[in-house]
Amino acid sequence: MLFLIILLIIICVALGLFVLIQNPKGGGLATGGTGSNMFGVQRTGDVLEKGTWVLLALIVVVTLSITTMAKSGGSNTGTGSRIQEQLDKAPAPSILGGQQTAPAPATATPSTTDTTKK
Repeated sequence: MLFLIILLIIICVALGLFVLIQNPKGGGLATGGTGSNMFGVQRTGDVLEKGTWVLLALIVVVTLSITTMAKSGGSNTGTGSRIQEQLDKAPAPSILGGQQTAPAPATATPSTTDTTKK
């Protein structure tokens, strides 16, 4: 699963570079909302644009696979299993205040007060 996370980071960096390298298609928010040609005027089949879509699809696939592996318990070395073990070992509190004994209160040590004025 660590390999997939590293692969996802590399793909995200590559996608950022692909987006930054592309020529602006014009307008942006200044077009007034007329989105008749969403991918620009010239050569919509550009290599960088296709690469952007491929990298976006790879991000979706890798993210879904990481999520699937995490939910199915692909790696049990995480802290979740240790926490679950501690919860299983701890006695369940009684609703009726039964015969479980409460832990002894900790003895408080007298605190020294700071007598210096600042």
